[in-house]
Amino acid sequence: ESPAKVKTIQKFLGSNYEVVASNGHVRDLPKSTLGIDVEHDYEPKYITIRGKGPVLTELKTAAKKAKKVYLAADPDREGEAIAWHLAQALNIDIKSDCRVVFNEITKDAIIESFKHPRPINMDLVDAQQARRILDRLVGYNISPILWKKVKKGLSAGRVQSVALRLIIDREEEIKNFQPEEYWTIEGSFEKSKKAFDALYYGNGTEKVKLTSEEDVKAALKNAKGKNYKVTNVVKKERRRNAAPAFTTSSLQQEAARKLNFRAKKTMMLAQQLYEGIELSKKEGAVGLITYMRTDSTRISETAKHEALQYLESKYGKEYLVTEAKQEKKKANAQDAHEAIRPTSAMRSPEELKTVLSRDQLRLYRLIWERFIASQMAPAVLDTVTVDLVNGDVQFRANGSQVKFPGFMKLYIEGTDDQDEETNKLLPEMNVGDEVKALEITPKQHFTQPPPRYSEARLVKSLEELGIGRPSTYAPTLDTIQKRGYVQLDTKRFVPTELGEIVHQATLEFFPEIINIEFTATMEDNLD
Repeated sequence: ESPAKVKTIQKFLGSNYEVVASNGHVRDLPKSTLGIDVEHDYEPKYITIRGKGPVLTELKTAAKKAKKVYLAADPDREGEAIAWHLAQALNIDIKSDCRVVFNEITKDAIIESFKHPRPINMDLVDAQQARRILDRLVGYNISPILWKKVKKGLSAGRVQSVALRLIIDREEEIKNFQPEEYWTIEGSFEKSKKAFDALYYGNGTEKVKLTSEEDVKAALKNAKGKNYKVTNVVKKERRRNAAPAFTTSSLQQEAARKLNFRAKKTMMLAQQLYEGIELSKKEGAVGLITYMRTDSTRISETAKHEALQYLESKYGKEYLVTEAKQEKKKANAQDAHEAIRPTSAMRSPEELKTVLSRDQLRLYRLIWERFIASQMAPAVLDTVTVDLVNGDVQFRANGSQVKFPGFMKLYIEGTDDQDEETNKLLPEMNVGDEVKALEITPKQHFTQPPPRYSEARLVKSLEELGIGRPSTYAPTLDTIQKRGYVQLDTKRFVPTELGEIVHQATLEFFPEIINIEFTATMEDNLD
């Protein structure tokens, strides 16, 4: 599909092959008309995309000279559709073994894929056509109503309308939110000259909720003096497993949290790393990561083996994951390709410092570390819970310490919620010990409304609801901003007045199309 890959693939295949690029799609529905015969089985009318004439002519000439033509568009539904369009334009029999797919641009993967060509998979093509036709029907029927009712140049699409709806619904929740008062009592205690913190828990027999200052006074009035007795100590060993290697969605979320990248930027950089970077005169351009549009966390055996070799030499045997991990397949995952991972575990970010741009390197490091960590042993944490009692006032202290870091030595997954650091060490305590309260501080709080969506959170919600596909998240977020339906305020989405008007209009006229279930069910049926 892309000229950037041509040189690399040509080098791997050698002089018996000529590698050319189609530059993406060559045919599509016409822009000026609906291009779908609704009366006759929704027959689409495809035309050559404007400006693609010369490319097609060049491809036809090259195809006539060749003994055999292979179509190696991207390994997804859209790639399958591009291959089908090309087969029709170049008169290639779609039932012949003309389709080649690979998930990474490395010599082994490409040579291997040419040993297993297959016919074009019409189920994938039809799923893509159905989606394209449906998007066209939705877009071309809703948009003119918006031009008439609101203003020219607006658009509504299946996925963007649902994304806008989520942002507006969240804004409503925030507006209608009624804060509730609650209190906490924080205690600072001391044992053997070591200070630690604990929170008020209850009256010794049950947990007590504090909703007002009166509750706090009532809770504390029975405490006598500053000495508390340790009545219960629970020690547990907890294992924490590494997160799996990235999917498109988890990569976009983590790059937003850790690198502050917008989804669009993450996908642009990932595309560059996938298509290949010139490493040296001798090596030439090499694809550094596997295909970046995927909803699967599957890893090939070769890649696992290579990661384990790297880990053993770098950290030692105890850091290797021992039992084979069963990758959980999501209900609606197409699972067509592997997770996003480096094409070689041995190519550490340090080695690429001189050939990658700053942002390429930061993204590569994230992908590399996440993948290597996914093959590392779980972290082992010792958690301790201690109950401190004075009369019928009970405080509870929680602490944990890392017994064995495992994967955490290399990588810890980011979160959307800024949790306090859990790695608090408590002094050694046994039942019957006495500890001294240094300070008891009541604090008033109010419940907070749900937060507005950040890009990472919105991608996560769309994915959980089964809306859109890995390839649609970044363009969807881009479109709703370009159209002026939402804007970013401290990196959170806020709907504009225009966005609310457009949402109201689409909701009024097309409630069943911007219904969240409709879009999710449709994706499911297409899969």
